[in-house]
Amino acid sequence: MARVKRGTKARRRRNKILKEARGFVGGRSKIYRRAVEAVQRSWVYAYRDRKVRKRDFRRLWITRINAAAHQHGMTYSTFMYGLKQAGVELDRKMLAEMAARDPNGFAHIAEVAKGNAAKAE
Repeated sequence: MARVKRGTKARRRRNKILKEARGFVGGRSKIYRRAVEAVQRSWVYAYRDRKVRKRDFRRLWITRINAAAHQHGMTYSTFMYGLKQAGVELDRKMLAEMAARDPNGFAHIAEVAKGNAAKAE
């Protein structure tokens, strides 16, 4: 069997990891073994935090909607219940955006929600 020299393949594989580790502190960006550990851990964090980001944004939107609903004399839950009864199908992202940038539009939606929440009781 012919002899196989693996220099270029191995170097390419190592350089790929070291390129991923650029910007890490100390040996984690220079020493291959440490870089492999750091890069693999960073992939785990990246995978996990793609899901966490969705949770964080939903929490932010709910907080903004709650604050705006309180300005109109309602809690978040009664506001959302009123919208559901009225058949308004705006998602939380759009409602939060309206609460922050279009107070008049949000006030109109709040009146719709308030009216429908009162009817249901």
